[in-house]
Amino acid sequence: MKIDVVTIFPEFFAGPLEASLLGKARSRGLIDVLLHDLRDQTMDPHRTVDDEPYGGGVGMVMKPEPWFAAVEALAGWEKARRILLSPAGKRLDQELVRELSEERHLILMCGRYEGVDERVAEGLATDEVSIGDYVIAGGEAAALVLIDAVARLIPGVVKEPASVEEESFGPTGLLDHPHYTRPPEFRGMRVPDVLLSGNHAEIEAWRHKQALERTKRRRPDLLGPDLDLAP
Repeated sequence: MKIDVVTIFPEFFAGPLEASLLGKARSRGLIDVLLHDLRDQTMDPHRTVDDEPYGGGVGMVMKPEPWFAAVEALAGWEKARRILLSPAGKRLDQELVRELSEERHLILMCGRYEGVDERVAEGLATDEVSIGDYVIAGGEAAALVLIDAVARLIPGVVKEPASVEEESFGPTGLLDHPHYTRPPEFRGMRVPDVLLSGNHAEIEAWRHKQALERTKRRRPDLLGPDLDLAP
């Protein structure tokens, strides 16, 4: 997969893209992440990317011209999924992550300031995506979240393919069950006996029950009427 990121802060991505699974996936050629400075597409000496909002109000709005120029300068941009990271966008969930992981080319546009001129959303982006119901300083952190989530679903990135299925928001739609490892007792807290029993059928039943109870307690909104709750 190829991912182009357009931003005014390309240095924001330097550390995360080199670390852990993302760094390994890039070094192995499983994903190709390219960073592009939006200011390179400005035409004035001050490399201006924003201006005052029409109608008045606080803050500055990112101008449309640099965005169109930056994206249209990218090879294959017409066929790419062009995503504007925005708190006004569709909320990112695992279903959308799976959908995006099947794309060959993503272009991520990282907004800043008070927002991006609406003509970018209307005439350039194919999608607006939000990572949650809150506001952060800019789209860079959101883009990293999206890249990390999508990369994990690309074959070969995660060593054990089953691990990306047997987790929260997997095929069951439930949150993940609790996990334990050695030692069997720590500060008076014991690992549940069933996990030490060696009985795989009982372990799977316990895990399903725990996942269901955790989901009921923490995210009851995930328990839709069509959800299969059978172990």
